[in-house]
Amino acid sequence: MVRDASVPFEPSCSVRRYSGEHSAHAHDHAQILYALQGRMELEVGGRAAFVDTACGIVIPAGARHGFLAAPASRMFVIDAPDQPGLARVRRFAVPPPWRGVPQALEGAAARVAEVLQAPGVIARRGVHLERLTQAVQGALHEDWPTARLAALCHLSAPRFHARLAELTGRTPQAWLRGLRLDRAEALLARGLPLDTVALQCGYASASALAYALRRERGVGARALRRME
Repeated sequence: MVRDASVPFEPSCSVRRYSGEHSAHAHDHAQILYALQGRMELEVGGRAAFVDTACGIVIPAGARHGFLAAPASRMFVIDAPDQPGLARVRRFAVPPPWRGVPQALEGAAARVAEVLQAPGVIARRGVHLERLTQAVQGALHEDWPTARLAALCHLSAPRFHARLAELTGRTPQAWLRGLRLDRAEALLARGLPLDTVALQCGYASASALAYALRRERGVGARALRRME
């Protein structure tokens, strides 16, 4: 895309939806992007990168880049004029208040300034959260220690713990409990017995599931009886 050089270029923000593969291209301005939802694999200047809700990227003006986006991904994009802080490819940690939350499209210059101050992120293997969720949901009745979850992402347990916490704000086992209890509540709402649901969702007994529902979701005995 070629811009009229006689027109002053001001930073601007937009939310864009992407899905599938897009061929390599370049802009005459810098771009900053991170995910509000989903994940994007990129190749920038011949080097692999990714963005998700915790990790963003600066793409300098003129840098050729192609990408593959997970279905229904939503990206927050800042188009900005070329300037020293945006002159090289840089991964950055998305500020926590921005993660997964729709942002106002005004104040683009202030957002650029905040990105320039954000800590950098070294090249690293990411967690494909959608793929991980599908794998775990397909076998919720099985044991899922953190090491097994990490192995699915080809990460050590400590690195997986850190990456999942960045993406979800939860520890691996807290995230797993959420999946188990979401499934349990859905099955109970369909009228399945508590002991059957417990086994399908990875709990050793009906009483263990009842305790977890009461502690985590505030579902008491009376509500459980209505569900059954």
